Amino acid sequence: MSDAVPEGITTNLDHDTVSATGIVAATASDVLEYLRRPANHAEISGDGTVRGRRFGPDRLDAVGERFGMQMKMYGVPYRMTCKVVELDEGRAIAWRHPFGHTWRWQLEPVDGGTRVTETFDLSTARVPAALRLVGYPKGHQANVARSVANVRDHFAAG
Repeated sequence: MSDAVPEGITTNLDHDTVSATGIVAATASDVLEYLRRPANHAEISGDGTVRGRRFGPDRLDAVGERFGMQMKMYGVPYRMTCKVVELDEGRAIAWRHPFGHTWRWQLEPVDGGTRVTETFDLSTARVPAALRLVGYPKGHQANVARSVANVRDHFAAG
């Protein structure tokens, strides 16, 4: 995968987080509906590691729900279980990985659609130093940018 940030997407990097933002030509409720369905996560994944839903609800409806995903990185398949830690109808959804880091999607209605921001946050990680050692949060900069672009492109395609 390229480290290039897709056109029309901006990124922000600090000590604990990396985020990407873009405008999606859809309502915030439509974007949230798309994000809260784990079956869509393989299409959304900016780094191509998400392969498909393994277990859990078809639609993430409540904080505390767990869902499992099939993953593959460096040619090695693995499984990941996530827990929904935030759900604000029409505004945000976030889930946490077993290592404690959080993936958060924030939605803000704007003229022409919705400002969509995805953030990888390692401030909640159990061992943030280990994630920093392997290059995060910066290592996810292009990934979150492509994820936001993938959501944008999904709605642009119709």
